[in-house]
Amino acid sequence: MMEALPLDDVDAVKVYLGLPLFGARAPAGGNKELARRQSEDVGLELFKPVVAGAADELPAVVEALRTNACMQRDGAIELVGFSAGGAAALYALSQDKVKIDAAVLINASTGLSASVQAYEQATKQTYAWSPASRELARRTDAIAHTADIARHHPALLFLQGSNDSVIDSHVASELYEGLRPLYRKQASRLQLRQLPDMSHQWAADASSLAGVRRAVGAWLGAASTQ
Repeated sequence: MMEALPLDDVDAVKVYLGLPLFGARAPAGGNKELARRQSEDVGLELFKPVVAGAADELPAVVEALRTNACMQRDGAIELVGFSAGGAAALYALSQDKVKIDAAVLINASTGLSASVQAYEQATKQTYAWSPASRELARRTDAIAHTADIARHHPALLFLQGSNDSVIDSHVASELYEGLRPLYRKQASRLQLRQLPDMSHQWAADASSLAGVRRAVGAWLGAASTQ
């Protein structure tokens, strides 16, 4: 994400957080362990530690930034999340453990239900729901928590690629439509943009990458002045 979105035009302290179980935080066994977790229970063994885990870490991250004088106590917090990172940002918004002033969600999963749908489509397998995973879906599915997400009316920009074959674009539209009535008096702080020809892996295409960079930089820059 750092290479894809350096955000040099955004006047802010920028912190790039790795998702649990990925990159430098990969478990012993690497991709084999991730594959095992996915095949055993993609919801409880992968989605929960990665998405809910990332959101649960946010308060400690913010406190560390404040303690180390990287941000003021009342400093604005803005998030950018892609795919599973977008789901983590939405879950953090709904939990309200940290007041988030703005967020950009790029080809974002809207929660466990959307991620399971993507998993089933990719693998042609049917996910075996359990009481625990259904409870996780209830807690993390953003569409069911629009009132919580809109509590402080954060400036929200949804960027959805028209060629995204991983995340169904309808979930972003459904979430946006669910949020719209809650933003009637702050309509400029909520926007959904369908980006033509953009796939799920937008950073691999120069045109999509440039478009996302422009959109994210402009949105966060505008949010900081509101």
